[in-house]
Amino acid sequence: MKKFSYFARAVAAVGIMTLHLAAPVGAAEPSMPKARPTIVLVHGAFAESASWNDVARNLRARSFPVIAVANPLRGVKSDAAYVAAVVDSVKGPVVLVGHSYGGSVISAAADGKAKVKALVFVAAFAPEAGESAVDLSGKFPGSTLGPTLAPPVSLPDGGKDLSILQEKFGSQFAADVPPAAAYLMAMSQRPITESALGEAAPAAAWKTVPSWFVYGDRDKNIPPAALAFMAERAGSKKTVVVKGASHVVMVSKPNAVSRLIVEAAEAAATAQADAAQP
Repeated sequence: MKKFSYFARAVAAVGIMTLHLAAPVGAAEPSMPKARPTIVLVHGAFAESASWNDVARNLRARSFPVIAVANPLRGVKSDAAYVAAVVDSVKGPVVLVGHSYGGSVISAAADGKAKVKALVFVAAFAPEAGESAVDLSGKFPGSTLGPTLAPPVSLPDGGKDLSILQEKFGSQFAADVPPAAAYLMAMSQRPITESALGEAAPAAAWKTVPSWFVYGDRDKNIPPAALAFMAERAGSKKTVVVKGASHVVMVSKPNAVSRLIVEAAEAAATAQADAAQP
């Protein structure tokens, strides 16, 4: 009986193998797994790369590769060239995310870069070619940045560095961030050159690269009306307005920002996978 049982099992196994091997050539095959794009985070003026810490932590928890770039904040063209070099160093597709002035930088850096599959503007400028941050910020009323700036620092090349007065940083830049954390941000803020804010954008990659927008309705640096205008003009795939959020929405509301970045990255991965199908 035991020999018969072994024999029966062997015959059944051979039968199953035969069924699998005889499957029709045109039968559906499992789809290729989607390659996760690298997410490159670009901070703006008066911030630094650590402003992305909570967002980066969320993205890493979803297994996305992440790079938080140290934006030089010297000029749109030169900063964009630096970020473009970072993009070139990455293998595979990239999602560029910019905050504030960083939006101008990613829009220029992505120009002509086929591996950049999505742009995410976080309380960020999305200028048309020829527009500057100053142009867009002044297009609508509401920015109160000017009176909160510290006396400029004169640079050896004749330029000027701008920063926000530490005692006014919290209320102007990070009103919904706990005061102790906002004060640390004030002390570690990175200055931007005055000329960078007035420099015309050399390109507008949002015209060809799918874009997403998120910002707070209590932004005091860039008027929410200006942010809404730029999102609409760019044909935003999705725009999230975070109630009560300040200019540093990625610090105060990292989950909302992370969700939108993940949505953009997954859309980019799906588009990449679809394009690779025969």
